[in-house]
Amino acid sequence: MLSALAFAARRGRAGLVLGLLAGLLLPGLAAALQPWLPQMVAGLLFLNAYRIGLRKAAGGLADGIGTLKAVALLQVALPLLALGLAALIGVAQTPAAVALILMLSAPSVTGSPNITALMGHAPEPAFRLLITGTALMPLTVLPVFLLAPSLGDLGEVLRAAGRLIGAIGLTVAAAFLLRRLTLPQMHEDQAKAIDGLTVIALAVIVVGLMAALGPALRMDPLLVLQWLGFALAANLGLQVLVFAVLRRRAGSGAVPVSVVAGNRNFALFLIALPAATTDPLLIFLGCYQIPMYLTAILMKPLYNRAALRTGR
Repeated sequence: MLSALAFAARRGRAGLVLGLLAGLLLPGLAAALQPWLPQMVAGLLFLNAYRIGLRKAAGGLADGIGTLKAVALLQVALPLLALGLAALIGVAQTPAAVALILMLSAPSVTGSPNITALMGHAPEPAFRLLITGTALMPLTVLPVFLLAPSLGDLGEVLRAAGRLIGAIGLTVAAAFLLRRLTLPQMHEDQAKAIDGLTVIALAVIVVGLMAALGPALRMDPLLVLQWLGFALAANLGLQVLVFAVLRRRAGSGAVPVSVVAGNRNFALFLIALPAATTDPLLIFLGCYQIPMYLTAILMKPLYNRAALRTGR
């Protein structure tokens, strides 16, 4: 069993691609999995926390200021900059601008530590950004929604954020406790097996996330292609931009921060905001999964070349 899961870990990037294809080609399966997305995402977070453990997760507390700065940059400065630019050129009310501003206001996706690990980089900084960014979200969204009330109801977003924080807190605490009770010292083969489980979980989750994209692709492929281009530019372009700024300053932390920069829990707003705001963005949510799940393939050459040049 351990060897089979280790094989899945070694073929992780291929597994993510297979998940994307299944989401597009198997609409019945995607629709069946969609109602279980919250439970599957919680399971993925549990695996992340169990794999990392409390000791490593807390190991970066000495760099707490750096994590807070990264959260402030990603979840406050960037969405406010996007909002200001959109207002300046008169497109702040368009679906594309709303999608970008909401995406930038969101914390990290649950899978960012896994994506970081698939590229051979330490997942702990991405995990700390996930936990800290989610916990601070009720504060970080305030300036964005106060300056752009047309985005939706701030109260609903804060209530959704509170539910998310509670779910993450319970899941992570349970994972840390179980890790301490069952596997306080994790060996390399055991870690690889858990990595394999997370790859399988990611591949299954993306099938459910793509439920809205397959039907839209058959009905209006040109519209889907336009949203896909926008999602690729927003996700991968932001990763490249943040990495270019941070790689000489943040050292080994530049990669996880860049991964988190482009991969956000945008779906939180789709749950919290009214349908009038979110319905035009459902295709974007489906398209957004494609660069997210291809990050480990498309961005690895850039991240690894930079690491080799700096000797890290």
